[in-house]
Amino acid sequence: MTSPPSGRSTAAPSWKVLLSLLSLVLATTVWAFGLVDSFSKPTVAPALSLEQQELTLLAEPQIPAPLRTLLIGADASDSLLSSLRQIPLERLDDRQKILFTALETDAEHRRSLQQVELESSDLLQLQKALAEVETRHVSAEERSRLLLLTSDPLIRRLACEALGGEEKSCLDQTSARNAARRLVISELLPLLALLIGGLLLVRHLWQLLRRRLPSWPTLTAPPLGILDMVLLVAGGFVVLGEVLMPLLVIPMSSVLTRGLSEPLTQGINVFLGYVALAAPPLLILRQQLGQLDQALTPSQGWLQWRLKPVGSALLQGARGWLMVLPPVVLCGWLIARLIGDQGGSNPLLEIVLNSQDPVALTLLSLTAVVLAPLFEETIFRGVLLPVLGQSLGRSGGVLVSALVFAVAHLSIGELAPLLVLGIGLGLLRLSTGRLLPCVLMHSLWNGVTFLNLVLLGG
Repeated sequence: MTSPPSGRSTAAPSWKVLLSLLSLVLATTVWAFGLVDSFSKPTVAPALSLEQQELTLLAEPQIPAPLRTLLIGADASDSLLSSLRQIPLERLDDRQKILFTALETDAEHRRSLQQVELESSDLLQLQKALAEVETRHVSAEERSRLLLLTSDPLIRRLACEALGGEEKSCLDQTSARNAARRLVISELLPLLALLIGGLLLVRHLWQLLRRRLPSWPTLTAPPLGILDMVLLVAGGFVVLGEVLMPLLVIPMSSVLTRGLSEPLTQGINVFLGYVALAAPPLLILRQQLGQLDQALTPSQGWLQWRLKPVGSALLQGARGWLMVLPPVVLCGWLIARLIGDQGGSNPLLEIVLNSQDPVALTLLSLTAVVLAPLFEETIFRGVLLPVLGQSLGRSGGVLVSALVFAVAHLSIGELAPLLVLGIGLGLLRLSTGRLLPCVLMHSLWNGVTFLNLVLLGG
């Protein structure tokens, strides 16, 4: 265990103990209420499933025959209709209600959908025509006029077919080709990554059993104690970052976003909110490290960034991402099968899924792919894991830091997969002896997720 620097007392002052205890109690309360509250929050899984099914249906005419079974499976129209039937009508937006009406095969149910209110007055005529298609003929001229009410390619195609148009004349080849490209990227690339990651994981385990893996470098930790970590995480991250800072940032953000579109407002709010969240713990960490004896500082710094060589860090981060992907996916699958959907997805996922504003998407991507990995890895793998490792051992440091990392996301439905991801990031930190690969791995994880959401929501 690392001894404290000379001249620094081993006994913590009473104010520090009291402040740590108060911070711990407040943080535990905030996180407990946050996790319980996540049960009542909607999960993004149904929205993702619908987007996937809509993209599949739109892309279906352009999917090559050899890939149809893998990418489409059963009838895409039936799959989407079945999903729409399981969702309460009040939770469907105008677009989904029109799709539901166009796909519905039961004439009586289709007519009843005419009573469903729409927020968009432009789509009321199209909804009425689709609901009454069994009882009156729609001429080609009227059909063309109705289709001009929407620019959505999937609605136009399904409505055209439902109103009596020929399949070939209703098909927009350009939209179908674009959808097919997005579907291939969003489906095949993750499958390929899972396959490569699984092979790398098996190879790594085999080398571990044969004792052929290189020994891990010495774990370098700043001479901070558990109370310092409580003040950093509970006090800085939770009490200041999650509770107090929003009280200052929300009014300021409201002024800055006045008159802007909702997607852009969401993007700015997320970006500013994350900056405000990260600032207090980073300032506390700077103050903590600044109080240490500079003569004891390692050549690579207390956080062990070790920025060079960058190439090896990129390879280590990519390899770590590939290897952690199979266990995270398996964990999520098992939780869904054994317990079911617990709700409480990260709200950022749905914002990205529904956003079409390029500026908003840029701010969201900057937050998810750059700011979040830099901040979270600095706190959880840069300082928390090494300090805990000095007291609890390497395994204990990895597990506890991963658990704190998972709980900090306040999503009960994502708790177990995030725990596995945190363990993977912690093992990468220990095996490489540097922080940069962890940041790159985290950034790659968030970036791939972000890209998949953009592809589905596009």
